[in-house]
Amino acid sequence: MKMEQVEPSVLSRLLRVTAIVEDALLVLILAAMVVLSATQIVLRNLFDGAILWADPLLRVAVLWVGMIGAMVATRSDRQISIDAISRFLSAQWRARIRVITDLFTALVSAVVAWSAFRLVLDDRAAGVSSIAFVPVWVCEAILPVAFGTIALRYLLFSVKHLRASAAKPEQQ
Repeated sequence: MKMEQVEPSVLSRLLRVTAIVEDALLVLILAAMVVLSATQIVLRNLFDGAILWADPLLRVAVLWVGMIGAMVATRSDRQISIDAISRFLSAQWRARIRVITDLFTALVSAVVAWSAFRLVLDDRAAGVSSIAFVPVWVCEAILPVAFGTIALRYLLFSVKHLRASAAKPEQQ
């Protein structure tokens, strides 16, 4: 008997593409940072010079790598957490507690995303440049995107954990 292949849903394809884009951006920015930093070291030590825009660009790249790294960590629910109680609880109670913490994390991330979005809009209106001719708001654009993504993921995690908390113990 031939098994039919199930066509992946639009959501699963979107999640896969998002993961690929996040990973690719992380690798590209990190590789560029290593190359640019090494170039700066060589230029300073051997030629008594430097690329003027490299240091500000590296600071912005650190921000981007940190925020994309946070998005990647939340993608697989592998963020840093302090948990001293859940090991003593049943799976159902752990899921219930996770619903609360997931919703709280989603709320805080959404508030930060909104504030970051307002910051980007204000800096765009101000028209200030950061590195050469690159506007400040372009450098900050990762903030609302990353925190918005984190908020959405935790909202989805809360739904997943809510389902797990409502399931009968033998279904888990």
